[in-house]
Amino acid sequence: MSLAPLRRPRRLVPGDRIAVVSPASPFPEGGLDAGRAVLRGWGLEPVVMPSATATTGFLAGHDEARAADFAAAWLDPSIAAVIASRGGYGSQRMIDRVDWEALRAVEPKAFIGFSDMTAVHEAVALELGTASVHGPMPTWTRFTGSAGMQEELRLQLFAPERVQRIESPTAAPLRGGTATGVTFGGTLTLLAAGAGTVHHRRDVAGGLLLLEDIGEEPYRIDRALTQLRRAGYFAGLAGIVLGSWADCGPYEAVRAVLRDQLAGLGVPVVEEFGFGHCAGSRTIPLGVKATLDADAGTLHFAVPALA
Repeated sequence: MSLAPLRRPRRLVPGDRIAVVSPASPFPEGGLDAGRAVLRGWGLEPVVMPSATATTGFLAGHDEARAADFAAAWLDPSIAAVIASRGGYGSQRMIDRVDWEALRAVEPKAFIGFSDMTAVHEAVALELGTASVHGPMPTWTRFTGSAGMQEELRLQLFAPERVQRIESPTAAPLRGGTATGVTFGGTLTLLAAGAGTVHHRRDVAGGLLLLEDIGEEPYRIDRALTQLRRAGYFAGLAGIVLGSWADCGPYEAVRAVLRDQLAGLGVPVVEEFGFGHCAGSRTIPLGVKATLDADAGTLHFAVPALA
């Protein structure tokens, strides 16, 4: 049984309200100002949830408060989408405190983020059956300083039919070929940390797996990949899309690990696709059917990311 496409939330229009949540780490005072200005420039009304600006040690407020804010934003019919302020650490602590049954009773909405938000993307997919957007967040200075990154996210949210084909000039085949499947994944260590939990995928057959990470030495990348392999996470994959490995050591050493772990799976694998913790990070829909051409370095989505 192949991984099925998920429900697509509606696209955004000027005048929509977008909730800013912090499921993981806090951000410094004033850290949201530039990103909020970008969202307002698109005609959106950012609504900053109470715990988004809180600090409790290394977390943005207590687990219960972060979970309550996420749920409140999702349940509020006046909110069109939810975007994480930043990543960091802490999403896995709060997702078990969300009343997912209540969230299933309302219309889906777009969720945007990456890095530690991988845990939230997985929960949204598995608990709500809803597609989401792996994209930059408003306190990230690389986002607020990049007109190109801003425009790609804006198009995916407002006019996704214009960016159904994503081409990466830096991409190269680790193993060539083409494959069609439903996109999922994100930060490697977050996926590995979810193994054995209620949000670990038991069946990824037919999926296109996205992987990237930051600050992990090659042996730790190998350990996380080994954990996923032993947990059956690679069984039946259609293909793999590899993003950036920022601050993970010399890329040749990282590539050796990736080739050793993934090239033998017998599916197309593209490297350096340009998403994750890197300059010019691409915005990529999750839970949507796409065709990967590893040789050409392209992902072509069958339908727009948002309906």
